[in-house]
Amino acid sequence: MTKSLEIAQLGNPILRQLAQPIDNVQDESIQKLIEALKAKAVAANGVGIAAPQISQSCRLFIVASRPNPRYPNAPTMEPTAMINPQIVAHSDQVVKGWEGCLSIPGIRGLVPRYQAIEVEYTNQEGKPQRQQLTDFVARIVQHEYDHLNGIVFVDRVESSQDLITETEYQRRIGEQS
Repeated sequence: MTKSLEIAQLGNPILRQLAQPIDNVQDESIQKLIEALKAKAVAANGVGIAAPQISQSCRLFIVASRPNPRYPNAPTMEPTAMINPQIVAHSDQVVKGWEGCLSIPGIRGLVPRYQAIEVEYTNQEGKPQRQQLTDFVARIVQHEYDHLNGIVFVDRVESSQDLITETEYQRRIGEQS
């Protein structure tokens, strides 16, 4: 199902498609896909990855926040599979923050996102979950949720002046340390 786990790059039509719901979370192919996505997120220094990013059109993503070279100030959490997620509530407050994407290497964008969200999803064991998330982890979930709906972060920036290169981003966060 997952071939070589190549990350689909901007321009690949799968990144613009509506991903399909998952009917059977316990299906062996879905469980293998979850494990492959977790491994890919770690290997690529990502804090999240969605199934469409490895050319699988299904409503699944991994949230795997932890400090790494791409996100040195990220909070640490256990990698979490979110299957058939729905954002059911959000704060009024919108905050801009820098985002990158494994499917759009070399570019960062200043993206407005809700500061807090409430999400419902099915976990890897097939159990319904409901969580309230804030700040960086809420940003990751919104970013990955967009992938399931054919949206990438560059669609969300308010101005082309809110785009910078990865090199410039790293220089800026280096100055803040």
